[in-house]
Amino acid sequence: MKANKFEYLIAVLAGAAMPLAFAPFGFYPVAILSLAVLFALVLDKSAACAFRIGLIYGLGYFGVGISWLQISIHQFGLPVLAFSVSMTILFILVIALFPAFTVYVTARFFRKENKRDRIIVLPLIWVIFEWIRSWLFTGFPWLTVGYSQIDGPLSGYAPVAGIYGVSLMVAVSAALLVLLWVEYKKALFSVLSILIMIWGVGFLLKHAEWTAPKSGNLQVTIIQGNVAQEIKWLPEQRQTTLDLYTHLSEPYWDKAALIIWPETALPAFARDIPEFLDALAKRARNSKTDLILGLPVSDPKSGKYYNSVIAFGSEVDVYHKRHLVPFGEYLPLEKYLDPVLKFLSIPMSRFSAGNSDKALIKTTSHAIGISVCYEDVFGEEVITGLPEADFLVNLSNDAWFGDSFAPHQHLEMARMRALETGRYMVRSTNTGISAIIDPKGRITYQAPQFEVATLAANVQSYSGATPYVRIGNLPAILFCFVIATIIFIRIPR
Repeated sequence: MKANKFEYLIAVLAGAAMPLAFAPFGFYPVAILSLAVLFALVLDKSAACAFRIGLIYGLGYFGVGISWLQISIHQFGLPVLAFSVSMTILFILVIALFPAFTVYVTARFFRKENKRDRIIVLPLIWVIFEWIRSWLFTGFPWLTVGYSQIDGPLSGYAPVAGIYGVSLMVAVSAALLVLLWVEYKKALFSVLSILIMIWGVGFLLKHAEWTAPKSGNLQVTIIQGNVAQEIKWLPEQRQTTLDLYTHLSEPYWDKAALIIWPETALPAFARDIPEFLDALAKRARNSKTDLILGLPVSDPKSGKYYNSVIAFGSEVDVYHKRHLVPFGEYLPLEKYLDPVLKFLSIPMSRFSAGNSDKALIKTTSHAIGISVCYEDVFGEEVITGLPEADFLVNLSNDAWFGDSFAPHQHLEMARMRALETGRYMVRSTNTGISAIIDPKGRITYQAPQFEVATLAANVQSYSGATPYVRIGNLPAILFCFVIATIIFIRIPR
């Protein structure tokens, strides 16, 4: 059966509504309704028609949700509107292929004559393709539907099954609504019973305690310098930035246990400011206040350089960012695409990845699960530092994306990492949104965006491990594969 123009219009509107479920809006039921519309539209469609509907849905979904990419490309790449818009549209088109292939695969392998099979399988295939999107071409798990539920009852599944477990509950809820619509008289009682069970269990899990606080807490101070991205790397701005962070930190030496500066807070290689770093290290030792800061570090032997974090205290520890952003921090297929970076002139875009086994940074008395910017959107990477980590720290710089949805969406993902791991998450950013998040994913303190600010608060160390920390994403993904395969095998040929 072919789709008509009205159905295509409904598909793009349903997709465009999906970002309303995410930050900064937070209308989490919209995610379920949006998916329900997509699932209903493809129930009786051929594979080709389902693909077109899914693609149009994806264009609405990501066209609204990640439109902020244009800001980064235009302001910090090539400032030509036609170029930045076309590159953003191209990227959105690629990401929109994932919902398109989700419904295509379902329609291709599960007959439209048996709508119930399609309804059951659609949530499973949806989660599988979200997972594929998280690692294919280094991964882009932005706007995974589970994140939209951080303030809803379904977030209770996060410490148990991670973000894909939450996504599965969202997609199953959407499918149940479609089943209720298709088989109202037959399915009313069973569908409502399952929905009540899914949401009721999620609500109960939100109140479960998976980890335990350690004795005592520590005062942490976040320094948000609010240095505009367009001037951050100018040579004449360097000393002003160094003085700014020094001045903002001065009142907290001897008082705070830990001071945190954001990603690349110091816009200079460590080798270029040795006296400044030596003075910081000495101050940290003498005041017994640990300092964590971000800056680029070069290796004179290999010639490589890294987006790094240095911890000064009784000892010095260094962490190199492990998961780099393609085209932003490194160039895939550099041999062939090198002219692209030269053409765009993106600053600091030839980083190397750090040691994949190092996920902790050590201070005087704590082990900290560390991540830099984009790394905290990968739950499977964050948990590699657990259960050893007492709490989590993310150093970020969302100034690349201006006053858009992106910083709010990124903060939402950091909240999910705190909930998944049962740990405090401390986020230090350049222009915002700096925040302290408790183990339930709730923001306890938040600095204003686009302002110079300091944020001082107590953070509790935690021990133990949530089920997700122990088992990761594998059970949720394996469940989806196995159930989808069983349903496919039993279909009569």
